[in-house]
Amino acid sequence: MRIELTVNGEGHAADVWEGESLLAALRDRLGLPGSKNACEQGECGSCSVLLDGELVCACLVLAAQADGHSVVTVEGLARDGELHPVQETFADAGAVQCGFCTPGFAVAAADLLRRVPDPSDDEIREALSGNLCRCTGYAKILAAVREAAGG
Repeated sequence: MRIELTVNGEGHAADVWEGESLLAALRDRLGLPGSKNACEQGECGSCSVLLDGELVCACLVLAAQADGHSVVTVEGLARDGELHPVQETFADAGAVQCGFCTPGFAVAAADLLRRVPDPSDDEIREALSGNLCRCTGYAKILAAVREAAGG
């Protein structure tokens, strides 16, 4: 089946099979490898994207469900060649080790800061609770989000 969607502000069309996930379509059909394929069960958050402004795990959304909708991936957080503040602070704070979880954390953190510009530590933890990291211990990730929020 053919789907048409807007990804990171650009129109795209792709031929997908009916059971294909949005994650597979983004990575395999549209050449956007930023969202990572890890658990395929919505447990780790590595594939987090914004679908019409709502944070979702792309592995749990059928590509067909995104037909006619707007998706923002980690690649779409940067604007005019400038990294999103979350992307910058993750690098500056050393919140990246293996990097596999980073795209999902960045999208979730950017979504939080869009909704809550000055979040408390509890709000940060809640917003990132759907994302798992096996390397960092989370302290630097939380620091990076605090820094991106300006504090």
